[in-house]
Amino acid sequence: MSFSDLGLAEPLVRALEAKGYTTPTPIQAQAIPTVLEGGDLLGIAQTGTGKTAAFVLPSIQRMVANAKRVLPTHCRMLVLAPTRELASQIADNARGYGQFSKMSVTTVFGGTSINKNRQDMSRGVDILVATPGRLIDLVEQGFVNLSMIEILVLDEADQMLDLGFIHALKKIVRMVPRKRQTLFFSATMPASIRELASQFLNDPATVSVKPASTTAERVDQSVTFVNQQEKQALLTLLLQEEEIDRALVFTRTKHGADRVVKLLAGNGIAANAIHGNKSQPQRERALAAFKSGDVPILVATDIAARGIDVSGVSHVVNFELPNVPEQYVHRIGRTARAGASGIAVAFCADDERPYLKDIERTTRQKIAVTPLPDDFQNKAAKIKSARVAAVGADPAPREDRPRQQRGPMKPRATHAPSHTGAANTGGRNYANASRGGRPGGQGGGQGGGARGPARGGQGGGRGGAGRGGGGRSGAPSGR
Repeated sequence: MSFSDLGLAEPLVRALEAKGYTTPTPIQAQAIPTVLEGGDLLGIAQTGTGKTAAFVLPSIQRMVANAKRVLPTHCRMLVLAPTRELASQIADNARGYGQFSKMSVTTVFGGTSINKNRQDMSRGVDILVATPGRLIDLVEQGFVNLSMIEILVLDEADQMLDLGFIHALKKIVRMVPRKRQTLFFSATMPASIRELASQFLNDPATVSVKPASTTAERVDQSVTFVNQQEKQALLTLLLQEEEIDRALVFTRTKHGADRVVKLLAGNGIAANAIHGNKSQPQRERALAAFKSGDVPILVATDIAARGIDVSGVSHVVNFELPNVPEQYVHRIGRTARAGASGIAVAFCADDERPYLKDIERTTRQKIAVTPLPDDFQNKAAKIKSARVAAVGADPAPREDRPRQQRGPMKPRATHAPSHTGAANTGGRNYANASRGGRPGGQGGGQGGGARGPARGGQGGGRGGAGRGGGGRSGAPSGR
């Protein structure tokens, strides 16, 4: 079967040929005809199977067939993604697929200049790919209008729920027209997502290429039981002894990712970290170095599990097992892409054994156990001594336990509010009340002209009355 057999127009087929694609994947073969008909769709398929093309290609064809001018700040198709990396990846693919169809594509997500986002949307765009938080900011500021949406897509819908986007999603759906085409795509489909889909989709067709939460068949999986303190030595041995082109190493926390990078550097192994505390330029540089092979080891938290689409990832290392079993599926799906094979290795400490049981129950698969290497203790001691000689004592791992189990928090330093300062600064402290919503003496004061009382009005409403009663003075301004 060819893409032409699915009903795609010649410009799209030509764009696919330019990217070297000639045969549709199973999810594409099943989803494209349904999307071309204009119906809602719930698509379930493993990562790396071509879900992006399954919704972008037929959507472009439908928009071309119903050509219309996009108004300033508006868009015709909205794709929501959980992470910056995934949003950028979807947009790059959409530009490639639409290169002969004259479709405009732009992205909106955190970590980038909001002024650039405003400029990109000022003339309107055909396809907008966004993360929910930044999109809502721009809508509320009046720089994005969703009233022209014809096609709404949620990619990796289960991850949206995992990251707590449910309220943002419901808010966005209330902003788009009721008469629209809605497409949900995900690699896993727990009951919570099906419930969400029932609220957003209208009599959807369901396309399921793989049963939910099954692992990729081409991934060779194994687990090694090891003490938490010895995981770093085991990882170093693995990277030194195996022939690894590119390896993704997953940790549960951002601190843990940075710590692994530092310890690897102490043993002469170059690695970068990618997680939510990194700036967008830092994340882009780390991903670019990983794709090029300049830095073959990338240490990531689960925030990156859905947005890294790099061919040639030979190994995925679960340095720490995820506490959400579905995340394991997405982690190991970063290897064995586009028909290749791959290796997934997991390190399991004693306190992680319940996570391993949950993973095996979810995937319906027993993971093979690989013993520690021969003479591991002596090798681990040499690795640690070499590292300590190079960079000093190892950084202590941060406790990965709920706050209530770690004892009382240390008191934070506080500063008493200066009522005199609040009165003198006027508008500035009203602005603080507006943004922070703090009750008490920091919220009010005498407003410095029209601008001060206006912001004081907002602050008084959100944060409670300050010493100067900001809410009342700001009411007449109407800001």
